[in-house]
Amino acid sequence: MNTPDPIRRFVEATNKGDAEAFLDSFADDAFLSDWGRSFQGREQIARWNQSDNIGVKSHLSIVSITPADGTYRVRIAVKGKGFNGEGDMTFTLDGDRIASLVIT
Repeated sequence: MNTPDPIRRFVEATNKGDAEAFLDSFADDAFLSDWGRSFQGREQIARWNQSDNIGVKSHLSIVSITPADGTYRVRIAVKGKGFNGEGDMTFTLDGDRIASLVIT
């Protein structure tokens, strides 16, 4: 399966350390949940990005993508100075942006 553009941009921006491009992959009112910690809107997602993603030099690799009921469940391998290992990210898209991201 081809990777939807917003998800591809999310991964590429993370791997390049490009915080502006990372935030541009999200809708203005996007929601992110990271193991139960909730972040609403780009300002809060920017804080999560600094503490848990680009700020800890994460590098993401897509293992698999499974579309289901309007969402995409993406198995991601993560390396960096924060979490290392594999996990699932469920993306809901709104056009060319991410409307929600749930990390489990």
